[in-house]
Amino acid sequence: MGKTGYFTHRDCWKHEMGPGHPECPERLDAIEDRLLATGVADALERAEVPLATLEQITRAHSVEHLELLEALSQRLIADAPAGGPRYAQLDPDTALSRFSVLAARRAAGAAIAATDAVIAGTLDNAFCAVRPPGHHACRDKAMGFCVLNNVAIAARHAIEEHGLKRVAIVDFDVHHGNGTEDILSNDPRVLMVGFFQHPFYPYSGTDHPAPNMLNLPVPAYTKGMDVRELIEACWMPRLEDFKPQMIFVSAGFDAHRDDDLGQLRLNENDFAWITERIRDVARRHAGGRIVSMLEGGYNLDALARSVETHLRVLADL
Repeated sequence: MGKTGYFTHRDCWKHEMGPGHPECPERLDAIEDRLLATGVADALERAEVPLATLEQITRAHSVEHLELLEALSQRLIADAPAGGPRYAQLDPDTALSRFSVLAARRAAGAAIAATDAVIAGTLDNAFCAVRPPGHHACRDKAMGFCVLNNVAIAARHAIEEHGLKRVAIVDFDVHHGNGTEDILSNDPRVLMVGFFQHPFYPYSGTDHPAPNMLNLPVPAYTKGMDVRELIEACWMPRLEDFKPQMIFVSAGFDAHRDDDLGQLRLNENDFAWITERIRDVARRHAGGRIVSMLEGGYNLDALARSVETHLRVLADL
């Protein structure tokens, strides 16, 4: 049994976007409770989570994007004692509260630390239970619950800090990872494969994607077995040809049939199968190196069960 890292930080609980918002701190509570109750937590290696630095973040984002986030954050903090606004709206679905930028920098820091540990060989693979999620965050803007693009920051870190020549990103969220595509399109060092419900938010991913993007749009109510067939027929040959030296995962569990934010019909067994296929490629080409980042998943029970299943495969339990 190999070592699987589990990266999280209490700062990730401090980000909140208002009562009733589906992307809430309780998501992390549900995951932690499930891992403790099932004993999976005992098999995981917990690790320190630093704050991502400006240099690390700007490998994926513009300085202007960071400056806007920081300015809004400072205004919220300064206005708080006088009863000022609690939120700064970034788009119709995404807001900053006082600690959101701290949480986002911590989430990106988890991605960086996990990447370092897996490349160093102190961990075989890792999962980052962090929020806010990242895969809708574009180079110049936050959107779709996402503030900083954790997986793009980690992929660029692996390439530019550690000298990897080929990294793959696998995105199985119900929504297209448009931010990751925006940042990494036409970068020949990166292959991104994904499936997503279409037509659906953010209404992207089908209009002439770059050669390093393999997007599989599927209609609402698609079942897990149909997704498995597509992965086998489309993802696997591309990943085999690319021979990634490391695999990053945008692990969104909102394609689960119990999740009301999407209309796909996957279940925990499908997520286990997908994780096994990712692990197979990683073992053949990448020395087993995988870093997985939490993205979507908003039905708390389905999310917790799905993350448990994902981690059982990563940790060989």
